[in-house]
Amino acid sequence: MSYVAPLKDMLFNIEHLARIDQVAQMPGFEDAGLETAQAVLEECAKLNQDVIAPLNWEGDKNPSAFANGAVKTTPGFKEAFKQYGEGGWQGLQHPTDFGGQGLPKTIGAACGEMLNSANMSFALCPLLTDGAIEALLTAGSDDLKNIYLEKLISGEWTGTMNLTEPQAGSDLALVRTRAEPLPDGTYKVFGTKIYITYGEHDMADNIVHLVLARVQGAPEGVKGISLFVVPKFMVKADGSLGNRNDVHCVSIEHKMGIKASPTAVLQYGDNGVAIGFLVGEENRGL
Repeated sequence: MSYVAPLKDMLFNIEHLARIDQVAQMPGFEDAGLETAQAVLEECAKLNQDVIAPLNWEGDKNPSAFANGAVKTTPGFKEAFKQYGEGGWQGLQHPTDFGGQGLPKTIGAACGEMLNSANMSFALCPLLTDGAIEALLTAGSDDLKNIYLEKLISGEWTGTMNLTEPQAGSDLALVRTRAEPLPDGTYKVFGTKIYITYGEHDMADNIVHLVLARVQGAPEGVKGISLFVVPKFMVKADGSLGNRNDVHCVSIEHKMGIKASPTAVLQYGDNGVAIGFLVGEENRGL
C-alpha cells in the first residue's frame, strides 16, 4: 500500500491552527512563513512517498540482522538515510550555528509526521538522533557541542538514548550502570543497556550513545544518575574518527511491527575501557 502525504490538511493546520504567520514574526523565523512551509512540505512528501515509504515492505521481508557483533540494516535503508541527511532533513529544525536549517518546529513536526507515517522502522533513527541533538543543545558543554552537533545534524553520525537495563526496566532508580572518574575528566563506563533503538547499525560512520549511569559515590535513586556521551568511535582533535570505544552490541531484539529497526543490547566496558563524557554539571562535585 502506497503512502500519500496529506499536504492539504497539514498546510491548513499550519496556517489556521498553528498560525505560521505569527511564528514568522519571531526573531530568526522571518523567512519561515506559509510559502516556505509549503515548499518544504512538498519536497518532504516527495522523499517520503518515493524513497522511504517503499522500503517499509522491504523492512518486513528483510529486517535488520545481527552477526559477528555487527548489524546489517534492511537493503536500501543505508542509501535512503544518506539521501535524508544530504537533503538537510535531519537538521531541519536545528540551529544554523551547527549546520541546521533553523526552521520552526511547526514545520518540523509535519515533516516528522510524514516520516513516521511512511516508514516507522526507518523514522526511529532520525527520532533518536533528534533527541541526542536536543540533549546536547540543552546541557552539553561547548566542547561536546563542537565535537558532536555538526555531525549529528548533518546525518553523518546518529544518536541513541540508553536508559533501560535488564534488572530495572524503565525504573531509573534501579539503574546499575556505573561511571568511574578518570584523572583527565572523562569517565570509565560499565554496564548493560537493553532495548536501544538503532544502538548498532551500518547507516552512519559513528553512533553517539547518550547513556544514563551512576557516578561512584552518587546517592541512591534517580538523584544519583548522570548522563554521559559514549561514542562508538572516539573522535580525534581534528574531528576525524579514532579508535573504537568499548561499547559493543551483543544481540538485537525483535519488535512487533517495526522489524527493520535494530533494537540493540549494548555492553559497556567488557573488553577494555568505555570512555564517557559527562553531559552537564550534575554530579561532577561528588
